[in-house]
Formats: sequence, C-alpha cells, structure tokens
Amino acid sequence: MGEEERKGPLAGLKVIEMAGLGPVPLAALILSEMGASVLRVDRLRAAPSFLNLPPELDLDRHGRETLRVDLKAPEGIALMHDLAAGADVLIEGFRPGVMERLSLGPDELLAANPGLVYGRMTGFGQEGPLAQRAGHDLTYLAMTGMLHAIGPSDGRPVPPLNLVADYGGGTMFLIAGVLAALFERSRSGRGQVIDAAMIDGASTLGNLPYALLAAGLWQDRRGSNLLDSGAPFYDTYETADAKHLAIACLEPQFFAEFAGLLPLEDRFVEAQYDPRLWPEMRAAIAARVATRTRDEWWSIFAETDACVAPVLSMAEAPEHPHNVARGTFRRDGRLVRAAPAPRFSRTPSSPASQPSQPSRAASLPPALEAFGISPARSEALARSGLIAG
Repeated sequence: MGEEERKGPLAGLKVIEMAGLGPVPLAALILSEMGASVLRVDRLRAAPSFLNLPPELDLDRHGRETLRVDLKAPEGIALMHDLAAGADVLIEGFRPGVMERLSLGPDELLAANPGLVYGRMTGFGQEGPLAQRAGHDLTYLAMTGMLHAIGPSDGRPVPPLNLVADYGGGTMFLIAGVLAALFERSRSGRGQVIDAAMIDGASTLGNLPYALLAAGLWQDRRGSNLLDSGAPFYDTYETADAKHLAIACLEPQFFAEFAGLLPLEDRFVEAQYDPRLWPEMRAAIAARVATRTRDEWWSIFAETDACVAPVLSMAEAPEHPHNVARGTFRRDGRLVRAAPAPRFSRTPSSPASQPSQPSRAASLPPALEAFGISPARSEALARSGLIAG
C-alpha cells in the first residue's frame, strides 16, 4: 500500500520492525493495519523460518516492505542508524544484548533520534537470572502460575495454544507500551525504551485469579474454581454428535435461564454456588447435553441469555452467521484470517496485503525514502550487495 493510500489512526507513523518470530511480527501487522508504515528489517542472509509458510499465507510479512541488510558490515549498521533517525518507532524481539552488540542498542539510536520509541520484546525481560534463556509461550506461561491453573483437575496443565504469553502478554503489551510512549512524546518530545516481557504481561493477565486467591476465593489447583472448569456451569460438554457445547452461565439469572431450558432440577438453581452439589450438578448437565446434537442445543439457546455457545471448529467459525454479518473474518484467496481489530469510527484500519517482491535494485527506493534514505544511496547499497529487498 502506497503512502498516499494509507489511512487509519496511525497514518504517518513510521515503524522499523527487526525481523523475528512471535509477538513482534503480530505487533507490526496490527500497527500496519492501523495505518503505520512498517519497514521489516531482516538479516541479509537470514536462516529460513522453521514455519516455512508460503508468502500469501505468511502474515508475519504482510502489510510492510522487507529490507534485508548486511548487519555485519559498517555500511549496513550506518544505514540502520539513518533509518532509525527517520523513524518514530523501532520494535525488536532479540535476547538482551543482541542489539547492543550490533551497535543498534537504544543508547546509540536515541542519541541520533531523541524522539524514537524503542520497543523491546523478550520472554523474561531485559534483566534477571533467566533473561538470557531461550523459551516460547509455554515456557513463560509456566513461570507465571497461570499454566498450572489451566487444565482439568485430574490431568496435566494444558497449553492454551500460544495465545496467552506470546500474543496476550507479549504483542498486546508491546503495542500498549508503544502507543503510551507515543502519547507521552506528544507532550515531552522525547522517546523512551519499552521493556515488554511476556512473563510480565502474562502475569498481569492473571491478576484476577491472584486476587481471588488472596481473598480465599480461589484454590491453587486446577479444575477447582469458577473459571477453570471446576464449576459445572462454566465448562464444555459433549453432545450427542460428539461435538461440544460451551456453558458459561456464571450469574444466577443466566444460570436460572439455562437450567429452565435444559432443564435442571430447581434445587440446583437454588444452590448454584454450593460446591458440595457440583459433582451431582455436573453429572446432570452432562447427561442432558448428551441427549441432543450440538446444533440442536444451539437452536434452543441461540436467542437466550443463558451464555451457551456451540464450540465451533476453525473451519466453522468464519461461516457462523454472526461472524459473517459482522465481517469478523475475511478470505484472501485460500487464507482465512481475522479482519483488523479494533474498529475505528472515523479512521478505519485496512487489511494488510502481501507485499510486492522487488526484483531489482531500482525497486528499493520507494520503501526507504519515507525513512530519509535517498534513491541514489539505496541503489548504491543494493549494487554493492549490502542490502536487498
């Protein structure tokens, strides 16, 4: 998307994304869809990704141009300094110290551009005994106490995909930090460094269970509490067609509506929050749910406030009438993906598209001019083999 075509609340913002995996690329995608101009910088001879997605499916590269730079050459580092001087934001997800060893740390780049917002994304943070250790979503989530809380009471902890630490505790906290720092810069004129750690963000997402634990309202074991499948009215149940129904009627009025339609005996409604009754209540709910198919139950509960939903597969979810009506998903060729979120009333985001692949050095300047690099310089660097598209 050309600069003149960019809209969205972040139109005009210039972002450098240091290429990597996980939360940083998703942050760059979201910022791009909000209108920011994102330049993804990769190593000139980067190792292939183990995910190895075809370009049309690789959202880690959609919505931005990619520049490959020889980061071992002084000319490559000099180019990065000049790119950062023309940028508003830089985001990176390397282990602590990597950017400093490349002479691209915050001290160097903020000296050249005092207004730069420098977002750092790590698993364990910039300091601490584990700061240099490798890991993934499950690693960081395990260290927060939250993984211990996810799973059935009679089973082991269950990985919640990579949604909690990577994307919830990582991407979203990095974006929040970047936007907060940009707002503060509008008053002070100064940038700053954001230390966004997945272990910190995922721990913050767990504030409610920790508060309930302190109040004596949460047991520190899986499958024993209101929100972890311990309560029979907040769990999933198998239907007659071996599919599942999600039941989440926490409040008494919602549970009463659910119980009346299932139906359940009045004594369960009168003692909804009595854990002594939960095993019997669970058995009664399971027995009733097993008598109909998932879609038969949905036809009963769809127009109610009983907080019941069909558990849809990834193939089914984009076709659900509500998601279709709202445009929650979009189809780009064979790729089905979520539409940009959140939604803005005046400056709507735009779905990121696959970037064009430059085939010659002359294709490079448009992506770099916005960051203050002249066409002549970028062409010379390309001819010398120091950069490529």
